[in-house]
Amino acid sequence: MESLYIADDEKIIRDGLKYIVDWEALGYEICGESGTGDEALEDIVAKHPTIAMMDIKMPGMTGLEVIRRAREAGYMGRFIILSGYSNFEYAKEAMKYDVNYYLTKPIDEDELIKTVREINQKLEEEQNLARYNNVLKEKSKKEIVLDLVLERGDTDALNLEELGLSASKYQVIAYESFDQQASSLPYQFADLFQAANKGDELFEHFKYKNIDYLLLKGGLAIEKMKRFVSYYEDEPEKGSPLDTLFITCGQEVTSYMELPKSFDQARLLIERRFFCTEGQHVFNYEDLPAVQKNLQQLDKQLVNTYSGRLTGYLQAFNRRKVAEDLYELQEYLFHVDANIADVKIFLTDMYLQIKDSITHNYSTVSIPFDTNTEIIGFISTRNYLYEIIVYCSKAFEMVMMATGNSTRDSVMDDILYYIEHNYHSNLKLETIATLFGYNSSYLGKVFNKTTGESFNTYVDKVRINKALELLEKKELKVYEVSDSVGYRNVDYFHKKFRKYVGQSPAEYRKSKNIDDEDNT
Repeated sequence: MESLYIADDEKIIRDGLKYIVDWEALGYEICGESGTGDEALEDIVAKHPTIAMMDIKMPGMTGLEVIRRAREAGYMGRFIILSGYSNFEYAKEAMKYDVNYYLTKPIDEDELIKTVREINQKLEEEQNLARYNNVLKEKSKKEIVLDLVLERGDTDALNLEELGLSASKYQVIAYESFDQQASSLPYQFADLFQAANKGDELFEHFKYKNIDYLLLKGGLAIEKMKRFVSYYEDEPEKGSPLDTLFITCGQEVTSYMELPKSFDQARLLIERRFFCTEGQHVFNYEDLPAVQKNLQQLDKQLVNTYSGRLTGYLQAFNRRKVAEDLYELQEYLFHVDANIADVKIFLTDMYLQIKDSITHNYSTVSIPFDTNTEIIGFISTRNYLYEIIVYCSKAFEMVMMATGNSTRDSVMDDILYYIEHNYHSNLKLETIATLFGYNSSYLGKVFNKTTGESFNTYVDKVRINKALELLEKKELKVYEVSDSVGYRNVDYFHKKFRKYVGQSPAEYRKSKNIDDEDNT
């Protein structure tokens, strides 16, 4: 039986919480209650209840102060915040102390039961994990691998050849379920990879902080993984076992002493999965930005900058500028050194500021914004940044519709304009869809119907037309033209150019009587 503690300065509310639901049926017994912050802190630290329901407004010590001090004293249970106010500042402060449950008064019975059941599910998962860890054997080969990648213990004395860990090169791969709501993979990828290689000992499988890793040993293992990832990036068949995986790849290293670098990259990419695009299954170390080491936190002043600019664009019905700002915001957040919780707080703060400004400026207009609690709940529980950007984009479109601009006929023109001015960047349908508030699959169909061409074909033609203009000038080499129009691989540029023009870039220049000492 789990335990529940109730802290609220109003006895009638404490009594109501005792009887609003059948706590015994949910597996709980009430171990205590209090009406002051000081008493609540003393009881919570002493009794260590599974759940502590905590009112924000408490005599003496506030609820947030109780939470902070309880955490400092080692309390690891779950807090459910109770408040008569839908105030984001309370939730933002509480999030710093690992508080994820926020209910506003009067308490809704169904919402309370849902919250407790969610806590029960997480407790069960943690208990299962604890039981698993308790039956692990003493230090094994997996732990030796962990010693190597974590740079712990005396690894210099290890005989790597005797342990089967000696190789000319190494690479660390991390993987987990693509569905972040799933508790585990439906199968073990390490077993599948081993079977595909007929049992050859090309890798070591180990876990760290409940994430699965493969230590690839030697060029053959790395090459086989490259082929697998190459296939995987081309989107595996929907519903296949491979479609359930999310994989991150650290870089290749030539010494076991460099293993921590490859491991850290794979691990950090898992942590930064939040920044992946829709449907992305593979995250490579090349995708890891060179984070500025001197930037420890988000620039909080930019919350005001973005909220101010976006509010202005919304009132001007400037969809193009809204989309550009959202894209710029994504890029900024991807390149700062900040944890995901801080990024979510930044975005929530920005959204609520925009909501406050719009509702103030259009006080006579009915704008169906979500409540502050719904906004906080949505953003704080998202797995991906693009989901939040889509949420914002759809809300901003709703604002423009409600305040006077009642047509979306110009949206496709805005998308084509965006492509025309961003063809040199890494344009993807998924990214464009996120900026303009569309599902990528739906936008692909609309794009094809409107232009008569697929998104990729249209972008290729824009790039090739720009390349033709640049090639008719003598200033740039062919490889520079390739890079200028968005093709980072010059061989791929040659292939695309010949497909649409019927000749190579050099032949085209020759046909225009443009001589260049080095056309390549």
